[in-house]
Amino acid sequence: REKDDKYRTWMPKFLMAKEDKDQRKSGSDGERNIFKVKKSNAEKNKKMGKEEKFFRETFMYDKEIHVINTATAECSVPSTRRVDLPVTAGEQLDVIDVTEGSAVICRNSEGRYGYVLVEHLNFR
Repeated sequence: REKDDKYRTWMPKFLMAKEDKDQRKSGSDGERNIFKVKKSNAEKNKKMGKEEKFFRETFMYDKEIHVINTATAECSVPSTRRVDLPVTAGEQLDVIDVTEGSAVICRNSEGRYGYVLVEHLNFR
């Protein structure tokens, strides 16, 4: 008998009897909210909105923001000015616009914008 209990067949939750499911549901703290927005996502969107506003004011950028290409940073480069984007090696960047010089306007995963020299990027 002990062996029978030990090797009892496993039954997935969707094959459980209806009474068991009803008891389990009644034990929960009310209904689940499927469409609940996580607090971290709301804060992240707010921060990205602030960064975009700062970018538009600083760069006087009135065009619509489109991602032209994606690039990977080859080496870590600290920023010396506020308009330069500090990058770390291996970081994925979205290329937003091309300038006349050897720099491009990029956006990192945190939503910050800035100039990055083309020689520091690897385009795929």
